[in-house]
Amino acid sequence: MRRWSETAERVAATTSKLEKTRLLAEYLAGLAPEELPLAAVYLSGRPFAEADQRVAGLGWATIVTVAEALVGAPARALAGHYDRSSDLGQAVSDLLAEAASAGRWRAASEPPALVEVGAAFDGIAAGTGGGARADRFAALLARCDPLTAKYVVKVLTGELRIGLREGLLEDAIARAFGRPLEAVRWAGMLLGDVGRTALLARDDRLATAHMTLFRPLRFMLASPAEDAGEIIGRLGSPVWVEDKYDGIRAQLHKLGDRVRLYSRDLHDVTGQFPEVVEGAAALPWDGILDGEILAFRDGAVLPFLQLQVRLGRKAPSEAVRRSVPVIYVAFDVLARGTGRDGRARRGAAEPLLGLPLRERRARLERLELPPERFALSHLVRVDDPAGLDTVFTEARARGNEGLMVKDPESTYSVGRRGYGWLKMKRALATLDCVVVGVEVGHGRRHGVLSDYTFAVRDVERERLVTIGKAYSGLTDAEIAEMTRWFEAHTVERHGRYRVVEPSVVIEVAFDVIQRSTRHRSGFALRFPRIVRLRPDKSPDEIDTLETVRALHDGLQHGARFLVTSAVRAGENR
Repeated sequence: MRRWSETAERVAATTSKLEKTRLLAEYLAGLAPEELPLAAVYLSGRPFAEADQRVAGLGWATIVTVAEALVGAPARALAGHYDRSSDLGQAVSDLLAEAASAGRWRAASEPPALVEVGAAFDGIAAGTGGGARADRFAALLARCDPLTAKYVVKVLTGELRIGLREGLLEDAIARAFGRPLEAVRWAGMLLGDVGRTALLARDDRLATAHMTLFRPLRFMLASPAEDAGEIIGRLGSPVWVEDKYDGIRAQLHKLGDRVRLYSRDLHDVTGQFPEVVEGAAALPWDGILDGEILAFRDGAVLPFLQLQVRLGRKAPSEAVRRSVPVIYVAFDVLARGTGRDGRARRGAAEPLLGLPLRERRARLERLELPPERFALSHLVRVDDPAGLDTVFTEARARGNEGLMVKDPESTYSVGRRGYGWLKMKRALATLDCVVVGVEVGHGRRHGVLSDYTFAVRDVERERLVTIGKAYSGLTDAEIAEMTRWFEAHTVERHGRYRVVEPSVVIEVAFDVIQRSTRHRSGFALRFPRIVRLRPDKSPDEIDTLETVRALHDGLQHGARFLVTSAVRAGENR
C-alpha cells in the first residue's frame, strides 16, 4: 500500500492529464494479478467496487477516536489538523507525523501490502458493531506510516481528492495493457467494477464482460441548461421533453419474482418501497428500468418533503405506507431478458444501452406495468425554443422544478453527464438575505470561509431567522475577500463554524421553498445558490419571513405536479 500511496501522491502533484495517465499506467502494469483489482478500485476513490453493496461503516468520529488513541493524543487534537486542511486523511497523517517527530509513536517497519489492506477493509465491513469495526481499523492504522495512513483513510471515507477522474483511470488501464479504450469503457459500464475491468484488460478478456441483473449500473446524468434556444441548438429538433419530477432516482432490477431497487448512489433501497416491489414481482418480463420514485396520491405527485418520510425506513409500517403512498415512474429501459419471452437466463440480460432513446422508449412502452404502482413519464415532442418555453412554464405551474429535455437519438451513457440529456431549470425567485454564519470549505476551498448560512427578517418577532445554507455562486476572489472580512467580524466560534456579524447581504436564487424544521424560519430553500453580493443593501432591507410565506403558499395553490399516464408508442410525438 505504500507504493500505491506514493503513486497517488505523485498523481495529486501534477495537473497534467497526460502525466497522470502515464504514472497510473506504469504503476498498474507492474502489479500482480491479486493486487491489480484492489489498486484500481482504490484509485476510483472507494474501498469496494461500485457494484459491491458493502460499506465500510466507519464514521468520522470513530476514525478520529482511533487515531488519537493510537498516538496518545488528547481529545480534539485531530480537530486542529483538520481545520488546517479540511481533509481527514491529511489530518490523520499530520497527527501521526507529529507524534512520530515528538517520539510518542513509531510507525511499523513494514506498512501493509495491498492485499492485506483489502483483507482489513473486508473485515471492517463485516464487523457486527461499531466496536468491532473500530478495533479492526485500529489494527490496520497501527501498521501504517503517515503517508499510507493518509490514503487508507482517504479511500475508506471516499475522499481521495487527487484530481483523478474516472476517464483518466480508464485511459490508464487501456494504456497499461495495450487495449482499446472503448473496450475498457464498455466492460466497465457492464461490470460496475473497475477492478475486474482492469483484470480483464490485463488478461485480454474484455470481450467476456457481460451485464448481470442485480449489479446496478451508474445512472446517466443530465447537463444543466436554462436557455431554450441553446437547448434546441445543442440537441437539434425535435426534442423529447418530460417533467423533472421531485422524487428520488431509482433503478429497478427484476428476475422472475425477485425485484430490487437501487438509488442514485447504487445503494439497495428495496425495503423502503415494498409496494413497488410487490407490484413488479409478478410481471412477465425480466430486465432493468430507470425511473423515479415519487410520493403520489389521487393522481398527483406530492412534494419531496413528504417523500422524505419514507427515506431510510427499511421496513415502513402500514400506517406510513398509507400516509405517504409511492409510485414508480419509468422513463427508460436499460436491459431486457435474453429469452424470446423477455425472461433472463441465469441472471444474464441483454444490454440496451447502445440503442437510441427512441427505440428504448418503444420497448419500454411495450412492457406490462401495473397502473396501481407504475406509470410512464409523460413525454411530449417539442420542435422549437418557443414551444420549449411554453412547456417549461406549464411544468412550473404544476409545481415541478423544471424539465428533462432529451435527444430521441441519444444512447444511454452510463455514469456520464453528456449532452444527449439536458435539465432545464431556472430559479423560481431570489431573496435578499443576510449572512449569519460561515464555515470553512472543503476540497480546493479548505482554507477559506466559503459555506454561508443566511437568514431573513421575522418582522413580527423582530429577529433574524435562518432559511438556508449556500456553497456556490461567488468567485474565488470574492470568497477570499469575504474570508478576511468574516475573520475580522466573527462573534462566536463553534469548531469549524463561526457566528458572524449580520452585515453582509447576499442575493440567493433557489428552485423550491418547502416547510422545514431544520431552520428557525420554518422553511428551507431547495438548491440555493448565491447570485451576487449586495453591498448596496443594508440588513434592514433584506426580505422578510412574510415574503417567504407568500412565495411558498403561492406554489401550494398551483395544479401540483400532475403526473402522466402511460403514453403509448406514437402518441404525443
